[in-house]
Amino acid sequence: MAVKPLHNIWIRRQQCPCGDWKCYIKYDGDDQSTVASQSVKSELSSSSPLSQEVIFTPYVGQIFKSDDEAFEYYNNFARKNGFSIRKARSTESQNLGVYRRDFVCYRSGFNQPRKKANVEHPRDRKSVRCGCDAKLYLTKEIVDGVPQWYISQFSNVHNHELLEDDQVRLLPAYRKIEEADQERILLLSRAGFPVNRIVKVLELEKGVQPGNLPFIEKDVRNFVRSCKKTVQENDTVLTMKRDNDMLELLEACKAAAARDEGFVYNFTTDGNGKVENIAWTYGDAIRAFSLFGDVVTIDTSYRSITYGMILGMWFGIDNHGQPIFFGCTLLQDETPKSFSWALQVFVRFMRGRHPQVVVTDMDSGLRDALAIEMPNTKQIICIWKVLSKMSSWFSVQLGMQYSRFKSEFDMLCHLENVEDFEHQWNHLVAQFGIGSDKHLSLLFSYRTSWPFCYTRNFFLARAMTPEYSKLVETFLKNILSPQSSLKCFFKQQVGTAASFGSENRKELLYLPIKTCLPLEEHARTVLTPFAFSALQQEIVLSLQCATTEMANGSYLVRHYKKMERECLVIWIPDDEQLHCSCKEFEHSGILCRHSLRVLVVKNYFQIPEKYFLLRWRMESSLIPLDDQIIANGNNECSQAFHSLTATLLSESFISKERFDFVHGQLTTLLEHVQNMPVSDRSISPNNIVKS
Repeated sequence: MAVKPLHNIWIRRQQCPCGDWKCYIKYDGDDQSTVASQSVKSELSSSSPLSQEVIFTPYVGQIFKSDDEAFEYYNNFARKNGFSIRKARSTESQNLGVYRRDFVCYRSGFNQPRKKANVEHPRDRKSVRCGCDAKLYLTKEIVDGVPQWYISQFSNVHNHELLEDDQVRLLPAYRKIEEADQERILLLSRAGFPVNRIVKVLELEKGVQPGNLPFIEKDVRNFVRSCKKTVQENDTVLTMKRDNDMLELLEACKAAAARDEGFVYNFTTDGNGKVENIAWTYGDAIRAFSLFGDVVTIDTSYRSITYGMILGMWFGIDNHGQPIFFGCTLLQDETPKSFSWALQVFVRFMRGRHPQVVVTDMDSGLRDALAIEMPNTKQIICIWKVLSKMSSWFSVQLGMQYSRFKSEFDMLCHLENVEDFEHQWNHLVAQFGIGSDKHLSLLFSYRTSWPFCYTRNFFLARAMTPEYSKLVETFLKNILSPQSSLKCFFKQQVGTAASFGSENRKELLYLPIKTCLPLEEHARTVLTPFAFSALQQEIVLSLQCATTEMANGSYLVRHYKKMERECLVIWIPDDEQLHCSCKEFEHSGILCRHSLRVLVVKNYFQIPEKYFLLRWRMESSLIPLDDQIIANGNNECSQAFHSLTATLLSESFISKERFDFVHGQLTTLLEHVQNMPVSDRSISPNNIVKS
């Protein structure tokens, strides 16, 4: 929350791209609060791992590892049985420390009347305590040098009525305002919403019936009252801390530039001379951009909730399919002016070079800035960013129909033809009756930037795959843990970025041949394992394609069995040109199965050099590859493995027992090999042990 002065907390930006400040996003997979279609009862029951288990009645002699574990167990038992508990007396000794804990029913004991001096009308609030004798007493003992707790006394006899599920959740012990809800409450409160309206807004956003939130209006009022004074006191403290942190970050950048001549940074100051925006990058990133700067992903999905600053990160994808860190910026706000400054600085960092394509989210400020600063660069909206917002936008509105809508929307995203897309879009809108929805209108206005049918003509270097998106998200989460200062964040980001390119490169440097086609053999010697794996898959699928030669020398290519759209491959023999209507080569730089099939029909033994893009070749690797390992793909080691695996395969198919045994043993062997440490020694024919 913004009132925490001790740590710099990073969270996803929740502001919706529709521009309505009252609308916010809860991303799929984020652990913030329940999705709109989920009941609050389910939310509460899943708040603790123990609540997922069957909670048996405690008994004398039951053992726990700690008193906290015992309290959690008893608390879950109490909740399921209609009451709550509290901690009562504890007893300690010099040798054992605290060796006894008493937990009692919330209605245990009696309130003692308090004397109020000089008060004519003291507040006389009725106490809920009625002398209930339900209790659980814990005692600690040392067994083999290990402390453990056991139940020494237990009673479940109550002298009051136990509550039903819909009533017990309203007990103070079970009412909790989650951190995501706290942020939303503070935002609405600062906007002038009264408490009763805040509660109604939260009920609507969560899709629950009135009164079914995991807290009540009184809790919201108390929270807002307690925060107001804290916020006022902390605003000044946070402003000072932000200024100091930004100054420390600037000094860290200066020190990095002194150590590494390739490191560059830039910043702006406000009217008082205080650091406002800052950006930096590394010499390795600038060199990598010269090879792989054709497609750049700009991630602005996180912000510092402590300082209200936007984090912008630039990434590329190398010839091994791994993300490359290009640069970082911290911006005071998310206006087009701030984004324009960041883009100008980025271009200067990269020595005036512009990317061909920029992949972003639906951020209007960034999109406007890109249109001004990089007018010749194509803007693409990452499809995974679009899909992550679906639940927040449509789950409440569509209710039980949301799953079907999501499924049809997924298919819509991957249609290959613009006419088909627009026809299916109109059908989807009419089918679910959401033509007036503002989010759907926003998506349609951006349609030239996110569906496959509109983006297939642009080179994206496989930067829109889910695997690549997950790698980028992993990098961000590794550096966005709570930090005590921006300087600590900078140091952690520097360390992570330095090892990002090499440590994630886990693919094999050698991949076996699957088809024995000369085309495949040739491609393996040119492409990186990542690019070759993608091309190899297309080569395998090309064998399932049938071709029909047209009168003009072109070919219609389709799957021999499946009812898929056939593709037209235009073949120009004079300069060995291939143009396929599927646009896969234009989109990813990997030749498609249809074009490969035509090459096979034309008796080509090698793929024309022009279809091996420089960015996918082994020679473009930022980290040099070991020639010895690559060469070993054709040596005795490879042949030995091929012979052994072929024999093992044929022998295992003789009976089900043999197959099950081989499958189990190979699974165990693979896990063992993957867990073995990797040494710097590469295998060579001299290392092979022959039997």
